[in-house]
Amino acid sequence: MTAFLFDLSFWLAAPVWALLILAPGRRWTDRIAASPLPVVPVLVVYLALAVPVFPRLWAAVSRPELGGFQELMALDDGAAAIWAQVIAWDLFLGQWMYREARRLQIHPLVMGPLLLLTVLLSPIGVLLFLGLRAIRIRAARGREPSPSGA
Repeated sequence: MTAFLFDLSFWLAAPVWALLILAPGRRWTDRIAASPLPVVPVLVVYLALAVPVFPRLWAAVSRPELGGFQELMALDDGAAAIWAQVIAWDLFLGQWMYREARRLQIHPLVMGPLLLLTVLLSPIGVLLFLGLRAIRIRAARGREPSPSGA
């Protein structure tokens, strides 16, 4: 059952990622990206995996030490729960990145690889996006007309 739930957490998120990357700008993609609901099924899987190992999970997060996380990750349910948590968090970040990119008019051909990188290695994808976002925001501020009298 644990292996099934481990796989399910990814497959629940994959269609949303596919929309964000392959169908940007579509009305239904924008609506899905704006909703918190796509993350909910993955969080339900997380709960199903986390409840059986909750005492060890709580010990690992309330007193974070490497050894506690190693013990948690040695348990099938513990490793799968952390995986589902990562999948849910990455999807939440991906949806935010998608919405921000649309708001800042970042081209989908730039965002597609960044979103794919976020699926695979989220810290790298998010950092690159944050850098690009800062550049776009700075450029937008430079184009704004200055207030009169300034």
